[in-house]
Amino acid sequence: MKKYSFKNDYSEMAHPLILEALASVKTAQFEGYGLCSHCEEAAGLIRKKLGAPDADIHFISGGTLSNLTVISSALRPHEAVISAETGHIFVHETGAIEATGHKVCTRAGYDGKLSASDIKSVIEEHCDEHMVKPRLVYISHSTEGGTVYTKAELTAISEKCKENGLYLYIDGARLGTAMNSSACDLEYRDIAKFADVIFIGGTKLGALFGEAVAIFNDELKQDFRFLMKQRGALLAKSAAMGVQFKTLFADGLYDRLARHSIDMAAYMADGMKALGYDLLFPAQTNFVVPLLPCAVSDKLCELYDFHEWKRLEKDVAVRLVISWATQQKAIDEFLEDLKNLR
Repeated sequence: MKKYSFKNDYSEMAHPLILEALASVKTAQFEGYGLCSHCEEAAGLIRKKLGAPDADIHFISGGTLSNLTVISSALRPHEAVISAETGHIFVHETGAIEATGHKVCTRAGYDGKLSASDIKSVIEEHCDEHMVKPRLVYISHSTEGGTVYTKAELTAISEKCKENGLYLYIDGARLGTAMNSSACDLEYRDIAKFADVIFIGGTKLGALFGEAVAIFNDELKQDFRFLMKQRGALLAKSAAMGVQFKTLFADGLYDRLARHSIDMAAYMADGMKALGYDLLFPAQTNFVVPLLPCAVSDKLCELYDFHEWKRLEKDVAVRLVISWATQQKAIDEFLEDLKNLR
């Protein structure tokens, strides 16, 4: 058995307060399908956090299902999505969006981020009815490399979307770590101003499971529950998600867990730099992506679990993910082992 997993931020079951909250409801009865008091209270807390009193809030069990349901509901059959090449919907969702009949048009981006100029180039490339029509822009905040969007970047993207009649959808699977990053100058309230729809991740920040979809654009609200049901996203025991999100947002637990993972990632990044290793991406959130000699990476993976991001000629970029539960002693041991492998 390996010493520790830095493969993802959802290997632990759930934060103790989440488990306590779920246990506290025991055999109490509740209305299903997102209509219970737990979901209503959680939705109210999320609206307050986002400064969006008119937002529709829906709870969906996972990120891929959230992306599939939101994107397929927003698009007509001939319409397509714009995404960075590293976007989760393009790389890690088994073609779920394409399976609904919608093409994902990609650009390389920079540090995992899409830019307004990237969006412009896709629009110009798809110029007539012989091609799919770009209609929705998909970005992740934070990205698959752990980088975050600034207010200026998001402003430019939002403006480009509005100019061209595109929806802006933010995958917020790791929204908490993005918003609490020192590299992020956005506030939660800004998200509702720039995006048409977003999902707020619970799975990767202490919840047992579940994401919260927040719809700001009235055009996308109509019949969304019908579309959720059709995609298998309308969960009978949705109260389990309501309880969890109520716990995450009632007294700041969501942000506290995010800040802990960011602090631990910064600690690891500093330790790796002290050992002389460069980072492929800046360590802005809970990801550390160092460049390691292939021989060192191969030996290290015998001791720890992590994801190989990109293998180069002599080096390999590995992605080390710090979770809300990672303690400093695990990082210290990792750094000591890395030092001894040099």
